[in-house]
Amino acid sequence: MRIIEAVSVAIAAMRNNKMRSLLTMLGIIIGIASVLAMIAIGDGAKAIVRQDAQKLGGANQFFVFRMSYKRVNNRWVRIRSNEYLKYEDVLAIEAECPTVSAATPQIWNWGGVLIQASGGSEVRAGWNGVDATYNSAMDWDVKEGRFITDEDVKNASKVCVLGGDVATALFGDKSPLGQEIKIARDSNYYNRWGQKEGRRFTERFTVVGTFVPRGTSLRFGVSFDNLAFIPISTIQERFTGNDQIPNITVYAHTVKEVPKAVEEVKTVIRKRHKNQDDFIRIFEMHAGMAQLEKISKIIKITLGSIAGFSLLVGGIGIMNMMLVAVTERTREIGLRKALGAKRLDILLQFLTEAVIMCGVGGAIGVGLGMLAGEGMALLAVKIVRIVPEWPAVISLQWILISVSVSAIIGISFGLYPALKASSLTPIEALRKA
Repeated sequence: MRIIEAVSVAIAAMRNNKMRSLLTMLGIIIGIASVLAMIAIGDGAKAIVRQDAQKLGGANQFFVFRMSYKRVNNRWVRIRSNEYLKYEDVLAIEAECPTVSAATPQIWNWGGVLIQASGGSEVRAGWNGVDATYNSAMDWDVKEGRFITDEDVKNASKVCVLGGDVATALFGDKSPLGQEIKIARDSNYYNRWGQKEGRRFTERFTVVGTFVPRGTSLRFGVSFDNLAFIPISTIQERFTGNDQIPNITVYAHTVKEVPKAVEEVKTVIRKRHKNQDDFIRIFEMHAGMAQLEKISKIIKITLGSIAGFSLLVGGIGIMNMMLVAVTERTREIGLRKALGAKRLDILLQFLTEAVIMCGVGGAIGVGLGMLAGEGMALLAVKIVRIVPEWPAVISLQWILISVSVSAIIGISFGLYPALKASSLTPIEALRKA
């Protein structure tokens, strides 16, 4: 009953001084709203980074590729090893590395490839030589038809699966399944390393499937939608003319297991290649993401600290208003004590008033913060035009933290005025009144 009465008195006091109570809560409202808005934008940026990584297969992957040069004593030295990666290495990694969920071989050609449809339409795109595990490892759904099978790889079948952009450019809205395409490359083509490749390839492939569009990577500026996916054995037989695998993409079960998976892969490589692993380089996808997340965390801490000053100012405002309320209601305190109110009753009354004021301010701040977060997200899209959408991520955890912080501020900054009010004696209070 004591708490219910204290709440009733606190609400009555706030009603009697609406404007003063609103102005007092303003610091809390602005502080909570600012913190939530900053967190929403920061977490939205993290969500964009994760989505971007997912376009390339996820943060749990890392790339193993052969290097021609290595850095020794601050200079690049040519690697003399004749070792290179083979398809058997891929199978060994999958079989002997416990933390690896999948390993996929890839032979890339990102662009400069002329792809022609039987109807005459053509597009400059790229191709990627892969095996049957690629789409499941990438968690990439086939939109129409099927993906490459183990039988296709075994027989070096002349089939392909098209990315969304290639399929649209060649066939428009029509289904490309069963259609024949030609892949040709000019003799004056230069690859991504600036090396001239003199052979001209013209091969015919049957389209057996298409991928669901995935979009362009913000970080690397590449799109898998602009590729034709071909059995890796077909690429080796028809295009490269050797059994080399320039790149193996390895997927750990989780992001945390990536470092362990890297060591397991190095062990397998050394065992299979004369105890050598200096001819390969490993790039971890999550390493770059960790740097971006650090930057995001620093921005959140900085902006959150600035917003936190608003909460401090709001708390000081609460304390100031409560001290004024104690002075104004000295007579009321004296009368309540004369009628039998205990010191704890007075303490609870003023402390409850401070907590309720901060709680109401916090609730308003949460609502305003969610609106501000959405507004800032829309503004961010217009400023940072590289993303079509910037999500405003506000979790229940941060809402609860915000409300809890406002309650703590009410208790912390309302305690001194409440103690001051409870320490007044009835005679002293009535005399001052």
